[in-house]
Amino acid sequence: MKTKIISKILLTLALVFVLGSAITDLHGGTQGSSPSVIGPPDQQFPVVTIHSTDNVTRGKIGTFVLSVNPKILLATTFVNFSVSGTAIPGVDYTPLVSPAFIGQSGFGALLVKTLPDPRASFVRQAYSVVITLEPGLGYAVGEPSSAEMFIKP
Repeated sequence: MKTKIISKILLTLALVFVLGSAITDLHGGTQGSSPSVIGPPDQQFPVVTIHSTDNVTRGKIGTFVLSVNPKILLATTFVNFSVSGTAIPGVDYTPLVSPAFIGQSGFGALLVKTLPDPRASFVRQAYSVVITLEPGLGYAVGEPSSAEMFIKP
């Protein structure tokens, strides 16, 4: 009975030590200009980048293309991102939800479905959508790490 309790205490302490070490590694020093990575510093991760195919006219669908290098054979990658810009989700385009999916081909796409402009009679101007890649497990964020697209009237 005492042996089981001592074993459980030792196992718990070992887990606390391992988790504490992992947190210390994640919140340690900065890496300067190297890609943003979450994971062991000595492991090489595939690098994810993003670009916009071009600006989009209202009523059309615009595309942001994600690519990973080197490709991850027989695996997929989920990439975290944030959205900003002057365009308003739900007003100018259908809201985008993170994470994005990159398939075995090494490419993924974020489709920006534009909506009719409720302000059309007031202001005719372009609005921007900016996607910024964020660090995550199993990949590094490379350059370019963000891309911009304009929704034209």
